[in-house]
Amino acid sequence: MPARPLLCILCFFNLLRLPAGADTFTFRADRMTGGRSSGREVTVLTGAAEVRSDSLILKAERIEIHGDNNQFIDCTGGVWGRDEDKDILFQTDRLRYDRKLKIARLEGNATLEDRKNDIVAKGRFIEYDDQTEVTVFQVAVRLFKDTMVCRADHAVYRRTEKILDLSGFPVVYKEDDQFKADRIRVDLETDDVAMQGAVSGSIKD
Repeated sequence: MPARPLLCILCFFNLLRLPAGADTFTFRADRMTGGRSSGREVTVLTGAAEVRSDSLILKAERIEIHGDNNQFIDCTGGVWGRDEDKDILFQTDRLRYDRKLKIARLEGNATLEDRKNDIVAKGRFIEYDDQTEVTVFQVAVRLFKDTMVCRADHAVYRRTEKILDLSGFPVVYKEDDQFKADRIRVDLETDDVAMQGAVSGSIKD
């Protein structure tokens, strides 16, 4: 069998046991390269690259694995991911995942979908902490839930408490109603809105 197809098959079915966080993950890709660059070990997957770590699945055009005990996974190009346990999906241009801290940082045109709570959120930067279930959104933040739309420059989503804190020119639209303030807190279970500082709004009867 030619060397190149053999390499592709090995990449597709290879199973790794890597100690960062004591989990086991698998990977597959069309091509794999590895070596030492600037004193660090790097594994690069390209072409339909996919990594599975615990319940997390990551897919991208290019995936780089590096750091002590392969702690970091960097994804670029058409990044797609899913946390199977929590049923959270995300898409972005670039992503870095820290396997030890279990934190994912999304950059570019980033979208996070919490299917369990029927929430879709977008921003230019998203940091998702799997252990605390707290997500931070920055720059051009938009969150959609049923008929409610929230906009702000900065937002913190506490998934366990189902609370959303908005700041940086926040606005909340609930059907024909509109709410503005310096800071807005939304209870995503009841859709109740609490506002502080320079409060204004309009309510249609």
